Amino acid sequence: MSSQTAMTLLSVVEFALWVVFGFLFWTKKLQRRFPALGGYLALRLGSAPLLLLLLYGQAQHWFNDYCYLCYFITYWSVYIASAVFLYFICLEVFRSALSSFPGLTKFGIVVFHWAALASLIVSFSSISFSHSGLLMVPDIADGLMRSVSIVELCLLAFLCLSMNALSLSVRDMAFGISLGFGLMSSNDFIVVSLISRYTALTAPLQFIYESLILVALGTWVTYCALPEPVRAPVVVPASSTVYRWNEIAQALGHSTTKVALQEPAPSFFLTDVERVVEKVLARNLKKSESET
Repeated sequence: MSSQTAMTLLSVVEFALWVVFGFLFWTKKLQRRFPALGGYLALRLGSAPLLLLLLYGQAQHWFNDYCYLCYFITYWSVYIASAVFLYFICLEVFRSALSSFPGLTKFGIVVFHWAALASLIVSFSSISFSHSGLLMVPDIADGLMRSVSIVELCLLAFLCLSMNALSLSVRDMAFGISLGFGLMSSNDFIVVSLISRYTALTAPLQFIYESLILVALGTWVTYCALPEPVRAPVVVPASSTVYRWNEIAQALGHSTTKVALQEPAPSFFLTDVERVVEKVLARNLKKSESET
């Protein structure tokens, strides 16, 4: 079997896993819980046949070689839209994991937005912008996807470190989604950093890259196929740190009842004089009684 045939077979297996994952996802109506993931799946499943058609048309020189331009625009448009969907998917996973702690969810989303903004600034600051015109689009798309990948890895690390505190099961769908995207992000950072953008599709590292994508898709298919355990209500003691953090976060931003403090009215001058006179008389009376 040639390397080109093997890569084609892996691509067919990848698309088949996307179809199976989408079928199980919509069969279990998980789009109600993760609507952004449903949109991401629809984008991937809808764009894959179109991209393959344009790629085949480029090889056959259809439309006077305009298929390459159409493929370039379609591919990078889908790539940028996928990065946007991935950000909202991370938000959905975060909300689902912290659904038992509304205070921490509200406060965490604010921190989540700021972390994503910081990641976006760091990623775009590292872009050289050496290209011009349409060639600048891949640089912008890569920077955007890199920032989202950082957020995905941070989310996976957060879930792994706080699973016990959040009473989150390993078999929970939120953790499974985060695990799959964490594998893909690690794949992008490790493998893509070792290969050039213009490396041939049959290079050995491309097979490693494709194999890790299949592992991530297989993880999602497994999570969708297996029954998800029902999340029991989280019961924590009142002295628990998580409970106190949740109460503090829930109190942040809520206006409390305002109490008007009324100053005491200024006393009248004659009243003060009368009090002084009464004290002096009382002192003199006690003195005279003691002398007798």
